[in-house]
Amino acid sequence: MRLAVIPARGGSKRIPRKNVRTFCGKPMIAWSIETARMSGCFDRIVVSTDDREIAEVARSFGAEVPFLRPDELADDHTGTIPVIAHAIEWHREHDLMPDQVCCIYATAPFMTASDLIVALETLVRENSEYVFPVASYEFPIQRAIRLNVDGRAEMFCPGQFATRSQDLEEAFHDAGQFYWGRASAWMDGKPIFSAIATPLILPRHRVLDIDTPDDWSRAEFMFEALRRQ
Repeated sequence: MRLAVIPARGGSKRIPRKNVRTFCGKPMIAWSIETARMSGCFDRIVVSTDDREIAEVARSFGAEVPFLRPDELADDHTGTIPVIAHAIEWHREHDLMPDQVCCIYATAPFMTASDLIVALETLVRENSEYVFPVASYEFPIQRAIRLNVDGRAEMFCPGQFATRSQDLEEAFHDAGQFYWGRASAWMDGKPIFSAIATPLILPRHRVLDIDTPDDWSRAEFMFEALRRQ
């Protein structure tokens, strides 16, 4: 059984109610649900939420909400892995045995069905524990700068000052869209960002973490531009 789990708690702080806030004509979570359905990868698409309004919106776009997430897994400090493990355990208790489980974020409008398909194929082919999308940093992280206690500039890696940008190792960051994993990996709490995972590299113009109102505005501009292509 292939299961999609979309975590969507009701207590988002920086963008209140962001999971059901209208984004380019639909509740934000609807884009994730519809892309998951379009991929054809899943036997079941479940939204894990503690919020009845989010549950109602999710059902209206074709997802299932067979349980409400317990309060202890719906605070500001709960990570992704325990939430997915809870959903897997719920299914096992109801005689449903997921083999491959994909965590899909509710705020992932740039995710595509083809990305989900390719990542699943990679999970199977490479015998990985996880597969997730990444994008390269547009500027070398080895030349990043911070402000010290006096407000002056300091390099994180001063030894790289004279190194040409093209000679520095390329670095990548999590795209924040989805994570395919084996049910056993989720249940064992294995770390995603590790050697047991295979990254799927995406172009930078399809990756944006939506955490602030500014992120939201930029995401809408980017999304509409991509739709016009």
